[in-house]
Amino acid sequence: MTTPHIAAMPEDLAPMVLMPGDPRRATYIAEKFLTAASEISNVRNAVAYTGNYEGRQISIVPSGMGMPSAAIYITELFRFFGVETIIRIGTAGAFEPSLELGDMVLASSCITNSSMPELLLGNPDPKLAPAPDLLAAAESLAVKAAAELRVGKIFTTDIFYEPDNDLQARMLSNEVLCVEMETAALYAIAELERKKALSVVTISDHLTSGLALSSSDREKSLDKMIEFSLDLASAATE
Repeated sequence: MTTPHIAAMPEDLAPMVLMPGDPRRATYIAEKFLTAASEISNVRNAVAYTGNYEGRQISIVPSGMGMPSAAIYITELFRFFGVETIIRIGTAGAFEPSLELGDMVLASSCITNSSMPELLLGNPDPKLAPAPDLLAAAESLAVKAAAELRVGKIFTTDIFYEPDNDLQARMLSNEVLCVEMETAALYAIAELERKKALSVVTISDHLTSGLALSSSDREKSLDKMIEFSLDLASAATE
């Protein structure tokens, strides 16, 4: 079957999905990193692909921006297409002063200002976390590959242009490393659907210094995250 947002059949999707936000990044990953990649869906320009990486079948499906968009794709993938694991690969803004541009962060937990997780899970204070074995596999891979990354709590927001000038101070007091816009939906829906998920983000801008990656540095830094996540996805499907 197809869904309103994914024009594919269940057999077109691999059990393992990498999920960037930007559809153009999905195309970039498929063309640069996968072999025998084929386009499996292109609804509303959200182009998705399935191909091979180191002998393992992996699909690349973009989420769009924000939890409402991401939740549609995540739910349909888990519920209707037989997907078992989604690894989000995205960008984030750093709260933590010691984080540097280009650093990778594994979201070991997540807090949010959105009501979506509460509405989905029926819990006013849901615990939003990745699959423990997937997080452990990512940490082990980082040690083996000598990849520098941070592991910790992140904040998923519904508001990009934040009016609260005290937000960063509150986040730092709560030991939150960075902010982005999709992970809370991913973790909540994975729990609801009894599937696995992990969010890996690269710091693309810094809320303390005001610095941001240039377009060329962004590509280089994201390549590091993409390769790490593909290696993790390949290992996790063994």
